[in-house]
Amino acid sequence: MLAEMRIQGLGVIEEAALELHQGFTVVTGETGAGKTMVVTGLHLLSGGRSDASKVRAGSPKAIVEGRFTDVEGEQAVKILSDAGADVDEDGSVIAVRSVGADGRSRAHLGGRSVPVGVLGELAEQVLAVHGQNDQLRLLRPAEQRSVLDRFAGDAVAEPLADYRRVRREWLAVARELTERRARSRELAQQADLLRHGLTEIEAVNPAPGEDVELTEQVRRLTAVDELRDAAAAARLAIAGAADGDPDLPGALGLLAEAGRRLGAAEDAELRDLEPRVVEASVLLGEVERELTAYLDALDADPERLEAILARQAELKKLTRKYAADIDGVLAWAEDARARLESMDTSEEALDKLAARRDALAGELAEHAARLSAARRSAAAELAERITDELAGLAMGQATIEVVVRGREVDPAEKTALTVDGRTLAAGPDGVDDVEFLLRAHAKAPALPVHKAASGGELSRVMLAIEVVLAHADTVQTLVFDEVDAGVGGRAAVEIGRRLARLARTHQVLVVTHLPQVAAFADRHLVVDKGTADGVTRSGVRALAADERVTELARMLAGLDDTATGRAHAEELLRAAEEFKKSSAPAARRGKRRSVASS
Repeated sequence: MLAEMRIQGLGVIEEAALELHQGFTVVTGETGAGKTMVVTGLHLLSGGRSDASKVRAGSPKAIVEGRFTDVEGEQAVKILSDAGADVDEDGSVIAVRSVGADGRSRAHLGGRSVPVGVLGELAEQVLAVHGQNDQLRLLRPAEQRSVLDRFAGDAVAEPLADYRRVRREWLAVARELTERRARSRELAQQADLLRHGLTEIEAVNPAPGEDVELTEQVRRLTAVDELRDAAAAARLAIAGAADGDPDLPGALGLLAEAGRRLGAAEDAELRDLEPRVVEASVLLGEVERELTAYLDALDADPERLEAILARQAELKKLTRKYAADIDGVLAWAEDARARLESMDTSEEALDKLAARRDALAGELAEHAARLSAARRSAAAELAERITDELAGLAMGQATIEVVVRGREVDPAEKTALTVDGRTLAAGPDGVDDVEFLLRAHAKAPALPVHKAASGGELSRVMLAIEVVLAHADTVQTLVFDEVDAGVGGRAAVEIGRRLARLARTHQVLVVTHLPQVAAFADRHLVVDKGTADGVTRSGVRALAADERVTELARMLAGLDDTATGRAHAEELLRAAEEFKKSSAPAARRGKRRSVASS
């Protein structure tokens, strides 16, 4: 959970520290005091986009620091490990995000500099921010499908993964088939060139490294006289003259003489040197024999030289056309064979490819049908849960319907797929459109939520969705930014109760203007704004019990200094405390099961 957050130089906040409760923390304050900067700080800490305009005037940079404790989950732990983050002795880790006045952004995690995206990856595992922008986004069809999939969990995630895997292969095969048919003439010409090159190479049949070996043989054959003179002179120096001329004894003769003299010496120290001289004589004898063999094989062979030069000319024709050396030519031939396999435009090859495409389409249709069925099953449960939440938000007659319908397209479309006899668009997320419909009362028509609900009702519908989704969230910390806008009275009290219940299983942070919501908090933070020397500054402080009464009275009707306002605030706090005490505590949640297994 997020135990503490520090903000410096962000908007109107010069410096502030927020100590958050493990349950329900609420943030309130006058309009313009800087409550939104708290959420802005959370967005920055979550790897959100930086904005230099948010840096406080006169400050070199804005800094947001968060201390996370009890970081759980395999993926979250892996992110920390991969980043090399240092975890403190108490199990907490510090995340820091800074934004300079020049717009440059920096991120640190556990004392290590990391890409901003790493903070985003960690936030996805431990922190979820739900704001008014999120409400508007939920009205989009694609987002509504995402909400349903998120709620369904593994029941949808598994068939969706299978669907996407097969869809990638299906599209690749279909694309290749289309390309081969459209470019058949061009591909045929390219294939002819490749086959011609392969025929030419196969006719020469070069061996790996053959060009290097032939170059060495040519060098030796063209320099046979020089090589013979060098080898003969070396053998003469070692073995001496063949006729035994005493003036040319050679190294072997001299060594033999040295050995005899040492062996006949009366001094033992000299005699001990004889074996080493004998050893040197043996080594030189081996060299002399190898030189003799070399000279015997070093006969001038004009015909052999001519044949090698002719072979070299054949190889050079290949290296001029296909690569710098024979090994490169052989690599070109291997690549050409592979390319030819993918350029086969014969009817047989095209029919085989079309059959593969059709088989994949059939397999894809099965996965799409499974995916749609899983979504329809989850949609019924999601609609029921949202409707239950609306009943507690003073919309007892309203019902939500989550409709899953296939997205029909023209059969000529590239992604057209036949599923259960219907031609549907096989998009990356399946063949379904998902839409949330609201029926205001039993006799009212079911309409898209943004058309059927008033402003206040829309906020309650969106909050009901958020609360239901929060139960499906695996993150530890949930942030709500004025999602209660346009709500008041009894509905506001019900919102507070729901957030209080949610705080039994999650850490909940709420920025609100409603006293009915704030009264249910376990910790109440207020953003104060003041002006000194013409400069506006805001800070955040935790309220004591009596200060909470004053703040709630102000929020009720600006009556913070009247007995009536304080009495109303005290009554509201008592009612909230009684509700929290009377509600049975829930055990700390584990991982949410999928819809199919619940």
